Amino acid sequence: MSEGGHEDRPVGGRPDRRPAGGLEASVLTALWAADGPLTPIAVRLALGTDLARTTVTTILTRLHAKGAVTRAHAGRGYVYTPAQDPPGLTARRMHAELNKDADRDTALARFVAGLGPQDRELLRTLLDEGRGGGAPRDGATIRT
Repeated sequence: MSEGGHEDRPVGGRPDRRPAGGLEASVLTALWAADGPLTPIAVRLALGTDLARTTVTTILTRLHAKGAVTRAHAGRGYVYTPAQDPPGLTARRMHAELNKDADRDTALARFVAGLGPQDRELLRTLLDEGRGGGAPRDGATIRT
């Protein structure tokens, strides 16, 4: 409580508010852990929270609009599946951020300059071998 007897709250928010994108990340994690497509109710159960079904449905709809999940009709609603694995989603986000910058060359140069020696060597190897989206060093395949 503050001096005036009011509950302390973050500026412009509720005290129990999740960080921006936290719920979307949790929903994606639940979908990645699933053996197949999930309904909003199944996602809600997988999250183990008391969120309303409509809240979960809204998050899934937003993720669908962003291209992060796919959906298919099932009965009167939809079932949802992640569009990509976690590394694929990270790569997609990196591309999206890079594409937002008017000075793409400088943004990319600064990103590369900020990489550590191991990451720079991996990037160099990937570029030299032409495997921009292929297998990582250990030979495992990447789903894109």
